[in-house]
Amino acid sequence: MQSESGRFPGKKRIGEEITVGGIRFPSNVLMAPLAGYTCFPFRLMVEHLGAGSAYTEMVSSDGLKYNDRATSKLLYTDDREKIKCVQLLGSIPTVFERAAKSERLERFDVIDLNMGCPVPNVVKAGEGSALLEDLPRASKIIEACKRSGKVVSVKCRIGMNRQRIVIEEFARMCEQSGADMITVHGRTRDMMYDGEPLYEYIGLAKKAVGIPVFANGGIDSGAKAEEMMEKTGADGIMLARYGFENPLIFAELTGRDCSDTKRSLLMEQLELARECFDELYVLTYIKKLASYFMKKLPGTKQYKQALYKCGSISELKGILGEIF
Repeated sequence: MQSESGRFPGKKRIGEEITVGGIRFPSNVLMAPLAGYTCFPFRLMVEHLGAGSAYTEMVSSDGLKYNDRATSKLLYTDDREKIKCVQLLGSIPTVFERAAKSERLERFDVIDLNMGCPVPNVVKAGEGSALLEDLPRASKIIEACKRSGKVVSVKCRIGMNRQRIVIEEFARMCEQSGADMITVHGRTRDMMYDGEPLYEYIGLAKKAVGIPVFANGGIDSGAKAEEMMEKTGADGIMLARYGFENPLIFAELTGRDCSDTKRSLLMEQLELARECFDELYVLTYIKKLASYFMKKLPGTKQYKQALYKCGSISELKGILGEIF
């Protein structure tokens, strides 16, 4: 799988520009879609810090036919977001095609297909990780979305469990069906979000296809990012939960000059969220973000309790000022 020197040939460096389906991303460090977290303000923040792009929260392909407020919030964007990427979840190719061609996704440049979510209700519905075991259906979904003319990426896992690892065959199917890129989460479905990623299987996916392969899973430091790139030969990395816990890592990984602090980022996020959303949404989002920012900080238990009890933006600002 690797060259004699132990390295993959043509090895990419973290922070390099990369072209996917004709779109040039300013860096090969991306922010994964995270349900409940990767809203428009957060995506703008990580782009500013060096992320090549960030994906929307997971959106139901079928749910797009309803003009509801919840979906509108998920899809909120404007011209400040340079490369607009949306992630869709579902299992019916015709529904995906209708969604991909809909006016609601007209502004988006990239459609990412969720073929990796391990949550039981999702899998039972034949969505997410369940598609790892239904390659014909997964192929039809990719082909359906490509008929929109948009760039299509696929986010998947390496298999359902260690006895059913399918990533090489799955990666080849994605490429043959027209996908422009795949992101491989280096865990099986039954591992959920725990355990060391199985780097060698991401490497097998990279060797199996000619399209860009991004690696995801367990990246919580610059050292882990380097290890992921070194062991997999991936063209780039995608950060998930740690990107939310410490978005400053994007600046670290891409060499971006950065004078921001967690405090300044939170305050900027609060004001930006107020531009876009109602007060209840702003309070909920900033509380979640602040809680992640507080991880590993000593003596924050009392502040977390106060944070979740506060009911106004002015009160929230005061608490944040005491913590950070």
